[in-house]
Amino acid sequence: LIEADIATHKDRIDAVTAQAERFCQEQHFDADNIRQQEQAIVQRYQKICQAAQDRQGKLAASLKLQQLFRDFDDEDSWVREKERMASSTDFGKDLTGVQNLIKKHQTFESELNTHQQRVQDVLQAAQNLVRERHYAADDIATRKQQLEQHWQNLQRLTSVRKDQLDQSLRYQLYNADIDEEESWINEKISMTRGEDLPDTLSGAQAQVKKHQAFEVDLRTHEGKVRALCSSGEQLVKQGNYQQDNVVQSMTRLRGLIAKLAELATAREEALNDRHRVLQFNREADSIEAWIEDKEPQVAAEHSGRDLPSVQGLIAKQETMDAAVSTFEPRVQALAQAKRQANLTPASAQAVAQREATVQKRWQQLLEACETRKVRLLESQQMFQKIEDMFLEFAQKASQFNSWFENAEEDLTDPVRCNSLDEIKSLRSAHAEFMQSMEAAREKFEQLCALDSKIKSYTQAKNPYTWFTIESLEDSWSNLTEVIKDRQADLDKERQRQESNEELRKLFAQHANEFNAWLGHTRSALVEGSGSLEEQLEATKRKHDEVLGKKAQLKDIEDLGARMEEQLILDNKYTEHSTVSLAQQWDQLEQLSMRMQHNLEQQIQAKNMAGVSEEQLKEYNETFRYFDKDHSGRLDHQELKSCLRSLGYSLPVVEEGQSDPDFEAILAVVDPNADGFVTLQEFMSFMISRETENVESATEVINAFRAAAGEKPYVTAVELQKALTPEQADYCMRHMRHYVDDHGIEVEGGYDYRTFTHSLFTA
Repeated sequence: LIEADIATHKDRIDAVTAQAERFCQEQHFDADNIRQQEQAIVQRYQKICQAAQDRQGKLAASLKLQQLFRDFDDEDSWVREKERMASSTDFGKDLTGVQNLIKKHQTFESELNTHQQRVQDVLQAAQNLVRERHYAADDIATRKQQLEQHWQNLQRLTSVRKDQLDQSLRYQLYNADIDEEESWINEKISMTRGEDLPDTLSGAQAQVKKHQAFEVDLRTHEGKVRALCSSGEQLVKQGNYQQDNVVQSMTRLRGLIAKLAELATAREEALNDRHRVLQFNREADSIEAWIEDKEPQVAAEHSGRDLPSVQGLIAKQETMDAAVSTFEPRVQALAQAKRQANLTPASAQAVAQREATVQKRWQQLLEACETRKVRLLESQQMFQKIEDMFLEFAQKASQFNSWFENAEEDLTDPVRCNSLDEIKSLRSAHAEFMQSMEAAREKFEQLCALDSKIKSYTQAKNPYTWFTIESLEDSWSNLTEVIKDRQADLDKERQRQESNEELRKLFAQHANEFNAWLGHTRSALVEGSGSLEEQLEATKRKHDEVLGKKAQLKDIEDLGARMEEQLILDNKYTEHSTVSLAQQWDQLEQLSMRMQHNLEQQIQAKNMAGVSEEQLKEYNETFRYFDKDHSGRLDHQELKSCLRSLGYSLPVVEEGQSDPDFEAILAVVDPNADGFVTLQEFMSFMISRETENVESATEVINAFRAAAGEKPYVTAVELQKALTPEQADYCMRHMRHYVDDHGIEVEGGYDYRTFTHSLFTA
């Protein structure tokens, strides 16, 4: 306010100075006085301004001092408060309390570290004022020194408290481990003292396993106790403020663990003793149960009703003996276990009594087994004798029955023979059988004696056979009647075979004669001689002869039918049958027809196409030469050889290779591809080769006219005679029916003129 007031008066001073300056310039009469007054006022104003400025500086210095003193007071107050907290003797009464105090102390240290800068700022401000030679520099230095001492003391107290809290934490952690270990030891001591010994082996085994696990835990906890004692000794050496309590805890813990180890040893000995006793008792129980199970078997009085049952009982007894022998080491091991068991006196006495009881029952079982075995062997000897007789009877009865069944089967077999030799063989076999009847009678009498002997021992049924002496007697009686019937059948069959033999001879005579005629006639047809016309006439005569032999063939077939009725299936006097003879006759009849047709075709070719008779004869003879089997046909290989002999140039090819030239010939001469070429097909081919140079319709028409006998039409029969079957069939399918000049269609006539003109026009 003063400075503001002074500043306000500056304008007035300046105005006075300016007025005085004007008066002086205007040479006021009192100019000198005015100048002096003006200067005095200016000087006094400057003094006032200087005094105000000085006052301002002192007041600022005083303000800094007071502010510094106030900061000193604040920091001193904060430090003294924290010193009280750092000087606290509360280090916690348990682990949780210590951990909470440590957390608080950590917060306190964080606050202290945060406040440290504030203290440093105050001390720095004091140092600056002292350096600036403040009028209260001595007081400032004193207060600065006091604050530094208080701050250092607070840091020392903080460090001491932190160390004491760390000691308290280590002690509380140690004490917590001690408490935990003591709690486990006390629990196990109570458990060891309070548990009863088990009454069963499974319980004992479980308790032993449990105790073994406890022993493992005990070893682990003994190690923990040693570690805790070592940690306690370290705390004592470090001068922990609770070292007296630490020593007491170590002493108490060592005593508890030693006591628990002593109780564990005693518990282990008791459990092992009980386990051995129970194990012995279980084995003894098992042995007695086994003996008790076997006693009813050896005590049975039943010795079997027959040999199989006795043998079954003996097998069971042998199994029992084997089981006893196998089981005996367990009984011996029980006695050994009693001797080796390290038991308390009370347990040893109970085990000895139990072992004596088991041994007594075992000896009784051995004696009963031996008695049972002797009784069964005696019974076996008796039943074995009966069994041997049963078996002997069964074998002899089976042999006798087999002989009887075979004899009955042979005697009752239908007497049907195919020859006189067979019936003679059967009669001879029957005579031999009658000679063996005496030996069979002796065997039958032996069976009767053996049956009487068996019945003297037992009336039981023979288990090895269903035959009885009564059934065998019935069989013997029936056999006599069967023999009589057999003899009558043999006599009847002999008469039938004698009649059949005569029929065979008669059939053979006719068949052989007819077959000879067939062969002779076939040769005559195939080997014809003379001119074509003469051969044709001879062939026609042979054809008529063939037709005349049909009646003789019928007689042979009737004889064959009679043989079939008599079931005559073979004939040693001939190799011919009605079927084969009929087939040969049919073939011969067809051959004569083909021969006629072929000769007519050759004659026609000679007359119409100009083929000479010598050529036709050459073709015919060459064909017959290569027809080695006189079948009237050639296979392809024979045909090729035949053509080569007639001058055809056919190459020799390897097997599997094709022969186009020969295949073209086969397409003409063997159009149905049956693998064979007949004489007619061969002659048609050769004639067609000779007449293939016909060049005009007139020549073809003249040929058809000649075949038709100069008629204007040709019939189907005339076409078939003049042409091959394939050629004739082609003409009949393509020729129109012939119509005469009056418009009337001639039945069976074909118009060869129109057909020929159509061929040449096309």
